[in-house]
Amino acid sequence: MSQHHEARRAAIEAAEIGPGRAQPLGATLDGDGVNFSLYSEHATRVDLLLFAHYEDLAPTRVIPLDPERHRSYHFWHCHLSGLTKGQVYAYRVDGPRRTKDSGTFFNPRKVLIDPYARANVNSLWDRTRAIGTEDNCAYSMRSMVVDLAGYDWEGDEPLRTPLADTVIYELHVGGLTASPSSRVVHPGTFSGVVEKIPYLKELGVTAVELLPIFDFDERQVLRIGPNGAPLYNYWGYDPFGFFAPHTGYCSDPCECTHITEFRDMVKALHRAGIEVILDVVFNHTSEGNENGPVISFRGQANEVYYHLWPQDRRHYMDFTGCGNAINANHPAVAKFIIECLEYWVTEHHVDGFRFDLASELSRGAGGYEMDVPPVLWGIELSGILSESKIIAEPWDGGGLYQVGRFPGKRWAQWNGPYRDDVRRFVRGDAGLVGTVATRLGGSPDLFGKDGELPTNSVNFITCHDGFTLNDLVSYNDKHNWANGEADADGAHENFSWNCGVEGPSDSADVERLRVRQIKNHAAVLLLSRGVPMLLAGDEFRNSQGGNNNAYCQHNETAWLDWDQAEKETEVRDFFRNMIALRRRLRAVREARFFSGRTNARGLPDVTWHGTRLEQPGWDDPQARVLALTLAGFDGDPDLHVILNMFHLGLDFELPSIDGHRWARLVDTAQGAGEDVLAPGAEAPVHGHTFHAQGRSVVVLAALPDEGGTRP
Repeated sequence: MSQHHEARRAAIEAAEIGPGRAQPLGATLDGDGVNFSLYSEHATRVDLLLFAHYEDLAPTRVIPLDPERHRSYHFWHCHLSGLTKGQVYAYRVDGPRRTKDSGTFFNPRKVLIDPYARANVNSLWDRTRAIGTEDNCAYSMRSMVVDLAGYDWEGDEPLRTPLADTVIYELHVGGLTASPSSRVVHPGTFSGVVEKIPYLKELGVTAVELLPIFDFDERQVLRIGPNGAPLYNYWGYDPFGFFAPHTGYCSDPCECTHITEFRDMVKALHRAGIEVILDVVFNHTSEGNENGPVISFRGQANEVYYHLWPQDRRHYMDFTGCGNAINANHPAVAKFIIECLEYWVTEHHVDGFRFDLASELSRGAGGYEMDVPPVLWGIELSGILSESKIIAEPWDGGGLYQVGRFPGKRWAQWNGPYRDDVRRFVRGDAGLVGTVATRLGGSPDLFGKDGELPTNSVNFITCHDGFTLNDLVSYNDKHNWANGEADADGAHENFSWNCGVEGPSDSADVERLRVRQIKNHAAVLLLSRGVPMLLAGDEFRNSQGGNNNAYCQHNETAWLDWDQAEKETEVRDFFRNMIALRRRLRAVREARFFSGRTNARGLPDVTWHGTRLEQPGWDDPQARVLALTLAGFDGDPDLHVILNMFHLGLDFELPSIDGHRWARLVDTAQGAGEDVLAPGAEAPVHGHTFHAQGRSVVVLAALPDEGGTRP
């Protein structure tokens, strides 16, 4: 036994027990020791377990909490003198037995982590032992006391990038650098992300959206794959520790480095001008249905934290597809969620949150949709969260779909219709030009009715859930056989087109077409009003081999291949240059809908066209082309955008602007170095028409005939 271990044991044994206080919940260091507080309304007994070492099979000391001295209403609490950071602890909780009417799930044989724990350790964890009725102490997870003070933020402050100027880059912390091709010192960790910051800064994105970094069970074997290898929970959309950075993303979690490593990452990203948005999962937990493990919430207040069937409260309502659904609008649960979000902002300088299956949070008692969900309005109106970005995935797994009508005003929303409409248009579907015009303008049909803005729309073509952009133009069908679900999982309709060959191709013509289609998707996205979101790796044609649901592929299928980034320089440079172009041209990122206002040259903010001026073909069922003239304000140039998704090249009429000439900025039909031209290198356009190649996007700028400001 080490000296440190012996000292910890001595401190535990010598600790004096005080009554403690109910607030704040969790384990809180003070000058004399640690205050512990746990919420459990119907518990009849709570035992605090203290371990001298995180791998001790049994606790050094068990402290039964006296309800007369250590309970205030629904809260069980005590103070222990002399304890310090790194103290390992857990709970056992007992109460009324599980019945059809009670909804409780107490089992004093199960060891429970603290739902407010700032860090957890799982080196002994065996998920199967947490199921059933037997004692699992020797195989349990434990929580750790964390010291939040003393970290040197070096003056770090929130970046407060306006939504209109934001470009989001969605990434998986592990998958970003897990591949040996990443060549980082600590692959698959928060520290690995730090090593890739120079790349992210050069790309030009303003925010990273991190797939779940709350503690989740990465050891959970979901099933055995067709090749006989186990398939694990990779994405992390199954949390159990909402206040704790994921253990698996720490380089040395057993030394309680969770907090420091996460903060180091945030601070480094902020130095590079990049915000941090967390993808948070408050719609369900890792405990699953009644046959799942007892980890935390179930063993403390099952009847409060989860939606239970009214007819038989031993069973769970499931609006998530994951076995359970969090009862988010119960006051105690709403308190938990809001305090959790405020914690990540105040203690870790997080800039915003994307809420997975956010519509589940608008369900009240019995699972019914609420008109005014307290938790969602509490998030929107929180003073601490007032400058945080809040983004909803406005649907859930139970059929509640709220795109364009999500509760609240400030919430941005993942725009699923944008994804589907643009995918269909770019692959060549006819008769969509009116719909695509609406999407380019920030989706006023969805967000313009009740005083919202284009920035309420998060526009995306791809995300973690579905095809990568390369696979979107390489596969007509999903290929998910490696997931072990007989290819039945994942979205069946992807609005994809393989450009003539399913999967990888040796044809130079097919490859050129795929590169052009990737550029077309990226160009439309970055020319649309709203908030663009990119999927990590799309900018260098990262592929998942046609797998559109890589949630269980903790391997080369889902990891980013950085050797590919070195090869696909044309596409990578196109993304980088288009992001820079968007930053320069306010006409494509205005935080307002088109209204007809005119600029100094008399141009309305938008004029729609087809191949002929002011004839957009709204009612043409065969239309596959759209053009638009965007007025520049406050010294910005006027722009003319051509979207030709027909397979043949076409001549497009150009408007005349007195004292100006048109010059080409973007043409996705051009190769490397010519597809996006730098300021001062624009290609002049001669005549009154422009010949746009088939399946191409073109951007022209109106430049003064004699000098003037360049876009």
